[in-house]
Amino acid sequence: MTTLKIHNIETAPEESKALLENSQKAYGMIPGLHGVLASSPQILQAYQTLHELFTQSSFNNDELTVVWQTINVEHSCHYCVPAHTGIAKMMKVDDEITDALRNETKLEDEKLEALRTMTLSIVRNRGNVSQSDLDAFYNAGYQEKHVLDIILGLSQKTISNYTNHIANTPVDEAFKKFAWSK
Repeated sequence: MTTLKIHNIETAPEESKALLENSQKAYGMIPGLHGVLASSPQILQAYQTLHELFTQSSFNNDELTVVWQTINVEHSCHYCVPAHTGIAKMMKVDDEITDALRNETKLEDEKLEALRTMTLSIVRNRGNVSQSDLDAFYNAGYQEKHVLDIILGLSQKTISNYTNHIANTPVDEAFKKFAWSK
Protein backbone atom coordinates (compact mmCIF):
# COMPACT_ATOMS: atom_id res chain seq x y z
CA MET A 1 0.00 0.00 0.00
CA THR A 2 1.29 3.43 -0.97
CA THR A 3 1.18 5.80 1.97
CA LEU A 4 1.99 9.04 0.15
CA LYS A 5 0.26 10.45 -2.92
CA ILE A 6 1.88 9.96 -6.32
CA HIS A 7 1.25 13.11 -8.35
CA ASN A 8 1.11 13.65 -12.06
CA ILE A 9 1.41 17.03 -13.77
CA GLU A 10 -2.30 17.74 -13.34
CA THR A 11 -2.52 16.90 -9.62
CA ALA A 12 0.85 18.31 -8.49
CA PRO A 13 1.17 21.57 -6.59
CA GLU A 14 1.71 24.45 -9.01
CA GLU A 15 5.39 24.84 -8.00
CA SER A 16 6.07 21.17 -8.89
CA LYS A 17 4.47 21.12 -12.33
CA ALA A 18 7.50 22.44 -14.24
CA LEU A 19 9.76 20.05 -12.33
CA LEU A 20 7.55 17.10 -13.29
CA GLU A 21 7.53 18.33 -16.89
CA ASN A 22 11.35 18.23 -16.76
CA SER A 23 11.16 14.64 -15.50
CA GLN A 24 8.78 13.75 -18.33
CA LYS A 25 11.17 15.23 -20.90
CA ALA A 26 14.26 13.60 -19.39
CA TYR A 27 12.85 10.10 -18.86
CA GLY A 28 9.89 9.86 -21.22
CA MET A 29 7.74 9.32 -18.14
CA ILE A 30 7.34 10.68 -14.64
CA PRO A 31 9.11 8.23 -12.33
CA GLY A 32 6.93 7.28 -9.36
CA LEU A 33 9.52 8.70 -6.98
CA HIS A 34 9.27 12.10 -8.66
CA GLY A 35 5.49 11.91 -8.42
CA VAL A 36 5.75 11.31 -4.69
CA LEU A 37 8.35 14.04 -4.18
CA ALA A 38 6.10 16.51 -6.04
CA SER A 39 4.02 17.01 -2.88
CA SER A 40 6.93 19.17 -1.74
CA PRO A 41 8.33 21.25 -4.61
CA GLN A 42 11.43 21.93 -2.54
CA ILE A 43 12.37 18.28 -2.05
CA LEU A 44 11.67 17.46 -5.71
CA GLN A 45 13.89 20.33 -6.78
CA ALA A 46 16.57 19.30 -4.27
CA TYR A 47 16.48 15.71 -5.51
CA GLN A 48 16.71 16.72 -9.16
CA THR A 49 19.54 19.15 -8.42
CA LEU A 50 21.49 16.60 -6.35
CA HIS A 51 21.05 14.03 -9.13
CA GLU A 52 22.40 16.44 -11.72
CA LEU A 53 25.32 17.47 -9.53
CA PHE A 54 26.23 13.88 -8.66
CA THR A 55 26.23 12.82 -12.31
CA GLN A 56 28.61 15.74 -12.98
CA SER A 57 30.95 14.70 -10.14
CA SER A 58 34.39 13.15 -10.50
CA PHE A 59 32.95 9.64 -10.94
CA ASN A 60 32.55 7.72 -14.19
CA ASN A 61 29.43 5.63 -14.92
CA ASP A 62 30.75 2.51 -13.18
CA GLU A 63 31.66 4.52 -10.09
CA LEU A 64 28.33 6.38 -10.03
CA THR A 65 26.60 3.00 -10.13
CA VAL A 66 28.78 1.62 -7.33
CA VAL A 67 27.89 4.52 -5.05
CA TRP A 68 24.18 4.54 -5.92
CA GLN A 69 23.63 0.79 -5.70
CA THR A 70 25.77 0.30 -2.61
CA ILE A 71 23.59 2.81 -0.80
CA ASN A 72 20.35 1.48 -2.30
CA VAL A 73 21.15 -2.08 -1.24
CA GLU A 74 22.36 -1.05 2.21
CA HIS A 75 19.13 0.90 2.71
CA SER A 76 17.09 -2.01 1.24
CA CYS A 77 15.29 0.26 -1.21
CA HIS A 78 12.78 -1.86 -3.12
CA TYR A 79 12.32 0.93 -5.68
CA CYS A 80 15.84 2.26 -6.25
CA VAL A 81 17.67 -1.05 -6.68
CA PRO A 82 15.57 -2.05 -9.72
CA ALA A 83 15.57 1.51 -11.06
CA HIS A 84 19.36 1.80 -10.84
CA THR A 85 19.76 -1.64 -12.38
CA GLY A 86 17.93 -0.35 -15.44
CA ILE A 87 19.82 2.94 -15.33
CA ALA A 88 23.13 1.05 -15.14
CA LYS A 89 22.16 -0.87 -18.27
CA MET A 90 21.39 2.42 -20.04
CA MET A 91 24.78 3.74 -18.87
CA LYS A 92 26.51 0.62 -20.31
CA VAL A 93 27.75 -0.55 -16.90
CA ASP A 94 28.87 -4.19 -16.98
CA ASP A 95 26.22 -6.55 -15.60
CA GLU A 96 28.88 -8.20 -13.42
CA ILE A 97 29.25 -4.95 -11.48
CA THR A 98 25.50 -4.55 -11.09
CA ASP A 99 25.01 -8.19 -10.07
CA ALA A 100 27.77 -8.01 -7.46
CA LEU A 101 26.27 -4.85 -5.98
CA ARG A 102 22.75 -6.30 -5.90
CA ASN A 103 24.06 -9.52 -4.31
CA GLU A 104 26.46 -7.75 -1.91
CA THR A 105 29.47 -9.66 -3.19
CA LYS A 106 32.97 -8.34 -3.68
CA LEU A 107 33.65 -6.48 -6.91
CA GLU A 108 36.45 -7.93 -9.03
CA ASP A 109 37.91 -4.52 -9.82
CA GLU A 110 39.97 -3.55 -6.74
CA LYS A 111 39.45 0.20 -7.21
CA LEU A 112 35.67 -0.20 -7.51
CA GLU A 113 35.71 -2.49 -4.47
CA ALA A 114 37.55 0.23 -2.52
CA LEU A 115 34.81 2.67 -3.56
CA ARG A 116 32.10 0.23 -2.45
CA THR A 117 33.88 -0.34 0.86
CA MET A 118 34.28 3.39 1.55
CA THR A 119 30.66 4.07 0.62
CA LEU A 120 29.51 1.37 3.03
CA SER A 121 31.76 2.74 5.76
CA ILE A 122 30.34 6.24 5.34
CA VAL A 123 26.74 4.96 5.39
CA ARG A 124 27.13 2.47 8.23
CA ASN A 125 29.21 4.79 10.42
CA ARG A 126 27.21 7.93 9.59
CA GLY A 127 30.34 9.63 8.33
CA ASN A 128 32.53 8.61 11.26
CA VAL A 129 35.08 6.74 9.16
CA SER A 130 38.48 5.72 10.44
CA GLN A 131 41.81 6.98 9.18
CA SER A 132 42.60 3.44 8.05
CA ASP A 133 39.40 3.46 5.93
CA LEU A 134 40.48 6.74 4.35
CA ASP A 135 44.05 5.51 3.81
CA ALA A 136 42.81 2.36 2.07
CA PHE A 137 40.55 4.47 -0.13
CA TYR A 138 43.34 6.88 -1.05
CA ASN A 139 45.76 4.00 -1.67
CA ALA A 140 43.27 2.62 -4.21
CA GLY A 141 43.71 5.82 -6.23
CA TYR A 142 40.94 8.03 -4.89
CA GLN A 143 41.29 11.53 -3.45
CA GLU A 144 39.56 13.75 -0.90
CA LYS A 145 37.16 15.06 -3.57
CA HIS A 146 35.93 11.49 -4.06
CA VAL A 147 35.01 11.18 -0.37
CA LEU A 148 32.97 14.35 -0.71
CA ASP A 149 31.38 13.10 -3.94
CA ILE A 150 30.26 9.95 -2.10
CA ILE A 151 28.57 12.21 0.45
CA LEU A 152 26.87 14.07 -2.40
CA GLY A 153 25.55 10.76 -3.78
CA LEU A 154 24.45 9.73 -0.30
CA SER A 155 22.51 12.98 0.03
CA GLN A 156 20.59 12.18 -3.14
CA LYS A 157 20.01 8.54 -2.16
CA THR A 158 18.86 9.43 1.36
CA ILE A 159 16.05 11.50 -0.14
CA SER A 160 14.99 8.74 -2.51
CA ASN A 161 15.50 5.70 -0.27
CA TYR A 162 13.76 7.19 2.75
CA THR A 163 10.91 8.57 0.65
CA ASN A 164 10.38 5.21 -1.03
CA HIS A 165 10.28 3.43 2.33
CA ILE A 166 7.63 5.80 3.66
CA ALA A 167 5.63 5.98 0.40
CA ASN A 168 6.10 2.33 -0.56
CA THR A 169 6.49 3.71 -4.08
CA PRO A 170 5.53 1.13 -6.70
CA VAL A 171 8.39 0.17 -9.02
CA ASP A 172 7.95 1.81 -12.41
CA GLU A 173 6.86 -0.50 -15.22
CA ALA A 174 10.17 -0.01 -17.05
CA PHE A 175 12.09 -1.43 -14.07
CA LYS A 176 9.80 -4.21 -12.84
CA LYS A 177 11.88 -6.83 -14.66
CA PHE A 178 14.77 -5.89 -12.34
CA ALA A 179 12.77 -6.46 -9.13
CA TRP A 180 14.88 -6.98 -6.04
CA SER A 181 14.44 -7.72 -2.37
CA LYS A 182 16.89 -8.27 0.43
